[in-house]
Amino acid sequence: MVATRAQELERAFGDPGDAANPAGFAELLLADERNELLAAAEGVLDRARFGAEFVPVGLGGRLDRADELARILRPVFRRDVALGFGYGITGLFAAAAVWAAGSGSQRRRVARILLGGGRLAIVHHNLSHGNAMWRGEMTARPAADGGYLLSGRKDAVMNAGRADAYVVYARTDGRSGPRSHSVLLLDAGEGLRVLPRQPSTGMRGCRFAGLEAEELHVPAGALVGEPGEGTLLALRTFQFTRALVSSVVLGPADTALRNAVAAAEAAGAGGRQRRLLAGVFADVLVCEVMSTVVLRSLHALPDSAHLGAAAVKYLVPDLVRECLEELGTVATAGGSAGYLHKLLRDLPAAGLGHLGTAACQAVLLPQLPMLARESWGVTGEPPEELFRPELPLPPLEWGGLAVAGGTDACVAALEGAVARLAADGAPGVPGVLRALGDAFVAELGELKRRFAAIEPGDRAALGSPEACALADRYVHVAAAGAVLGYWVRARGDGFLGDPAWVVLALYRLGGRLGLELPALPPNHVERMYEEVVARYRAGHAYDLCAGVLAEHGGAAWRGR
Repeated sequence: MVATRAQELERAFGDPGDAANPAGFAELLLADERNELLAAAEGVLDRARFGAEFVPVGLGGRLDRADELARILRPVFRRDVALGFGYGITGLFAAAAVWAAGSGSQRRRVARILLGGGRLAIVHHNLSHGNAMWRGEMTARPAADGGYLLSGRKDAVMNAGRADAYVVYARTDGRSGPRSHSVLLLDAGEGLRVLPRQPSTGMRGCRFAGLEAEELHVPAGALVGEPGEGTLLALRTFQFTRALVSSVVLGPADTALRNAVAAAEAAGAGGRQRRLLAGVFADVLVCEVMSTVVLRSLHALPDSAHLGAAAVKYLVPDLVRECLEELGTVATAGGSAGYLHKLLRDLPAAGLGHLGTAACQAVLLPQLPMLARESWGVTGEPPEELFRPELPLPPLEWGGLAVAGGTDACVAALEGAVARLAADGAPGVPGVLRALGDAFVAELGELKRRFAAIEPGDRAALGSPEACALADRYVHVAAAGAVLGYWVRARGDGFLGDPAWVVLALYRLGGRLGLELPALPPNHVERMYEEVVARYRAGHAYDLCAGVLAEHGGAAWRGR
């Protein structure tokens, strides 16, 4: 059913490389130059009733599983990051607090808006080192009738002028601390003033505008959850949004890789280009495996998913950026170059830059010393359903996601997979793969030693450059754990059961850490390049499912 919906959306958008397609790449770039979202592309989503993807099944929508939602979003993001945010998932980011803690009437109200094709906007709390979306703040003080008086200003709120309702994270306590903010649900037109549109360097088609209020009366029924629950709700829902964004951003990476393959094939790809394209494909698979495992952990391990969500959001944007920069050395002409330039502008504006990295470090660093002492080397393998997408999952309980504690599923997967490889003498497991697994386990041992030496609550040590560098190394080890955990359960089953991709994936992860690695078998690179070209010619996606795309005969856009 999910694959069918994704393919229907692909067909509805049509071949993005077709110059006559009103929703194709050429028109998307022209709309970006006009600082607009492409009306024809928004029309595709309107006709698909796309807002239903963000509404839980129990409220009349289609949202059931986090990993399935990511697959359905890919056709949108494969064409335009700005369209994915401006039309789509920003509304889900806003609605998430309501799904987690809203009353029945609030949930039904938000569901009606999204199911009817409406928009929601999220008004974030202030973050002093954030970009324009995070600066500024709304405050709400108690009113005599039990409601609130809302004041303040935010200069950059996506869809401020298009929204039917706002989810506002307002400061309700002047003191700092975990109870400083509350969440309010307001209908548009209830007194929040929309300020002029703000230009943006990235995602230029998205409509950012300011919001302002001065002693605006807000009824008591606007409160979502309990007073002072805003920070907790943000921490819970950020797990979902971090993992989801990390997964959907692989859509544009797919397009960039496809265009680079077209350029390389047209010019007659040499050895260096073949290695580059094979390596980027391996990185894309790393990102998808890790994000899929984390999205599924939201259902299967709600007490521990916060750690994986921070790790995947820390690592994937950097890997995607590196991939785009590498691909830029191949696809350097015409529309392909224009598309890459747009992506490199859009991704930081989508929170996939320094701000996202710092926020994820703030989640990871306080927990890693405890995990080094109590979880690594102790916890058993995580449940099978994390690594096998065909297995069912329990329902997602938005309000039950923990924000600290639990275990480390990715590290446990690494240790379990390496133990399986060591005990398995089957010819399908090459010695190079065992050596790579051992190298990551050795790196984990060093991380365990160094993190365990940090005293709990030692803020100076946790905030040091050395600790930040260790956190960076940790997320690479976590990614290796997700990849090996997936492969040991898939081996022997088609391309994903072939050791070539996992060997190349681990080799590139280990190379970024400077690990001492075995020689890379050259036939693994050739096997990966063959798969890259085969999927390009057949019009199949560079993902775990090899989904069918709308391109005709593998043709890629060479553009203006």
